[in-house]
Amino acid sequence: MMDYTQLAPAYIRAIAPYQPGKPISELERELGISGIVKLASNENPLGCSPLAMAAMQEALKTIALYPDGNGFALKDALVQRYGVAHDQVVLGNGSNDMLELAARAFLSIGDKAVYSDHAFAVYPLATQAVGATGVSVPAIDFGHDLKAMLQAAVKQQAKLVFIANPNNPTGTFLSAAALLDFMRALPANILVVLDEAYNEYLPQENRYNSVAWLEELPNLIVSRTFSKAYGLAGLRVGYAFAHAQVADMLNRVRQPFNVNSVAQAAAVAALQDEDFVRQTNELNRRGMAQITAGLDKMGLEYIPSFGNFVSFKIADAMAVYRRLLELGVIVRPIANYDMPGWLRVSIGLETENDKFLSALKRIIGEKQ
Repeated sequence: MMDYTQLAPAYIRAIAPYQPGKPISELERELGISGIVKLASNENPLGCSPLAMAAMQEALKTIALYPDGNGFALKDALVQRYGVAHDQVVLGNGSNDMLELAARAFLSIGDKAVYSDHAFAVYPLATQAVGATGVSVPAIDFGHDLKAMLQAAVKQQAKLVFIANPNNPTGTFLSAAALLDFMRALPANILVVLDEAYNEYLPQENRYNSVAWLEELPNLIVSRTFSKAYGLAGLRVGYAFAHAQVADMLNRVRQPFNVNSVAQAAAVAALQDEDFVRQTNELNRRGMAQITAGLDKMGLEYIPSFGNFVSFKIADAMAVYRRLLELGVIVRPIANYDMPGWLRVSIGLETENDKFLSALKRIIGEKQ
């Protein structure tokens, strides 16, 4: 039989597919257990806004019709919130789509993209999928070394730089001053995708307005999502802000109707529900303190996080991961981020965090 994989370009055959967090249903099938706690995919344990839920129900009445391919209502809501122009907004099937669009629009075979070690796995995947070459820059304390990334981007004559802030899976944070210094030193012909999927989780004292930088920095693309703090991960809706010329190129490679009508309606409503986002932040702050205190008591090293997750170091990480599954707790192994001795746990409800900590304590006891 013919090997049909050989029909694909070599750079496609070389891709290792993205591995999502294990779903609850899969673990139930495998182990035949119930009461499972999923703390693997940085989802919002509160669910989504009641306003978004009501908007979804209303949108279902017109589900037989194609969605607005231009997403006017959602774009308009974002315009009103962030003070940008309509032609500066691009909508995506989650912020993951925005990363893919940036690679497809601006990279081709032989081009280079720069990103950090231990940064989001989609950056090298999106780069490789278009035949471009990824340049991974060594991290500092599991975070971006902006000085080294600047040098690499210039030396390699890169066309694109990916930066996650806060970073996933390590939770590290770059200050506004550090980011601005980097952007101002970067040649204008190198685009930067600033991936702010976890922006809404930043403490008030760490917040900054990257969208306002677009006026000074036309080579900046700010990417965000409704999947995390807004609790709409299952609907897949993200967005980006960029200079109108850059946004135009992203829209040229964007799939028609890439954001469905239910997602658009839910996102418009979610954007208005500031109380829900505030509750999400408060729950995350308490849960982060709960989990890190528990890790401290167990003497486990972890990376201080500005997201809704924390990565911790533990011996025999994969064995611990599998044992946690047996105890009904799903976390995320991050060996594919060159962190084989680490696991990442999302912040859940207080009871979910308790179940994780109790299970982890039990496993440590079993190993002694």
